Amino acid sequence: MTRANAPVVIDARAAARRELGGVERVAREMAAHLPRLRPGRYAVMHPPARLSQRAGHLWEQALLPVAARRARAIYCPANAAPLASRRSVVVIHDLAALRHPEWYSRQFATYHRRVLPLLARRARRLIAPSEFSRQEVAEGLGVDPDAIAVVPNGVDERFSPSADAERVRRTYGLARPYVLLVGTRIARKNLAALTEAARRLSELGVGVVSAGSVRHYTRPDETPPMRALGYVPEPYLPGLYAGALALAMPSLYEGFGIPVLEAMASGVPVVAADRAALPETCGGAALLVDPDDEAALRDALVQAVTDEELRRKLVRAGLERASHFSWDRAAAATDAVIDDALADAE
Repeated sequence: MTRANAPVVIDARAAARRELGGVERVAREMAAHLPRLRPGRYAVMHPPARLSQRAGHLWEQALLPVAARRARAIYCPANAAPLASRRSVVVIHDLAALRHPEWYSRQFATYHRRVLPLLARRARRLIAPSEFSRQEVAEGLGVDPDAIAVVPNGVDERFSPSADAERVRRTYGLARPYVLLVGTRIARKNLAALTEAARRLSELGVGVVSAGSVRHYTRPDETPPMRALGYVPEPYLPGLYAGALALAMPSLYEGFGIPVLEAMASGVPVVAADRAALPETCGGAALLVDPDDEAALRDALVQAVTDEELRRKLVRAGLERASHFSWDRAAAATDAVIDDALADAE
């Protein structure tokens, strides 16, 4: 790690992780797009890969602030920041660990309960990815909602109806048509609610395929009958989406929900929970269902798979919705927030 001479340092600890979830994807995309947007303004600083996970707390809290001491601001895109710094622009994606500690290890939930309020008070600026998360952060951490900027996440242009689905089918042996689930295996993803849907889809010759790993700090839920691929490397994700008949996202809590946009950009109908940030992100381009109603989830997925007129409608609406989100746009909005933070420091 080299000492930063740029005005703004990007804390890329989460971007250095080998497996990407939503938080890691945001960190990686911002670490790539912000320096391209403003050459000379940003320096990306990340630890060795071995320090990107739990051991990275020491790097983030002790080593990063020293290396970034000449910087005027530190942009932290992943729910964490150096506690000693009052120069941080921090992205808080959601308050899942505070609202539902039962979904996480005790250590993880305790850490976030203690640290997030401190970060919120000490940060120069706060960013949330959705209006839902802005209100959550304001209420849960005692912050004026007007002090929190909303910067929606993006979707990469790699996600397209023309992505190579056949290569993915061959690689993973996906012989049957499938409904796709994407996300870390954690109880809040509510996969067990798809048990009835999985059985009915199987009767129709359609499988359920999940992509996502289990994290050491999460508590997984029971799962429906499905093909679990585990973590799917980045090069295969676009084709995995493009080959799906539908995306199911029955989550009980999401601060944004990047997979729904990736599916929409891939020309895939989406069935999502009518809860938390998902209605906001979907913007009327998905079938929204009560995630506690297994029969409703079953019926919506069957309809999304079998009703051709509905499928065409959802695909058109989804492609239009996804076109409004890009990482370039997210980077420009983030840079504007950082502009304000730098102006305050003068």
